[in-house]
Amino acid sequence: MNEAERLVELIPRLRRYARALVGDRASADDLVQDTLERAWAKLHLYRRGTDLRAWLFTVMHNVHVNKVRANRITDPLDDEAPEMAQRAVQGDSLVVRDLDRSIALLPAEQRAVLLLVTLEDMSYEDVARTLGIPMGTVMSRLSRAREKLRGMMLGQGAAAAKLKVIK
Repeated sequence: MNEAERLVELIPRLRRYARALVGDRASADDLVQDTLERAWAKLHLYRRGTDLRAWLFTVMHNVHVNKVRANRITDPLDDEAPEMAQRAVQGDSLVVRDLDRSIALLPAEQRAVLLLVTLEDMSYEDVARTLGIPMGTVMSRLSRAREKLRGMMLGQGAAAAKLKVIK
């Protein structure tokens, strides 16, 4: 069997490898055609007695790399960089409204501690001094307020945020 017949015999393997390289059938067929064209033109460089399949795969790889490089260089550059995906913000105002309503539903002493710590960025010690209560009370009111608020924001209602009884 001569080299031309062996080239034809290896086309299914070339197509399978080309499909793995480029992904779609049409591009793979184009790559196989370009590979066979180059291989036929350079057949005089093939050393008889060596693996023709390996030589063809090498030719295909080189044709593919050359195509990728050529496409990379000739692709026109946009004047602007593509816009990055952004998070939808339509629901933000609804979340803020729900948070504001949920804070308003907290008991006054818990709401005061929560707002001083979170909104005014006061330390527990400063909140205790401002409200005239022990620091432990500040921490427990803050914890209860956060737990109730978390429950309300998750749709569990104020009743869902009950303290656990420890015996």
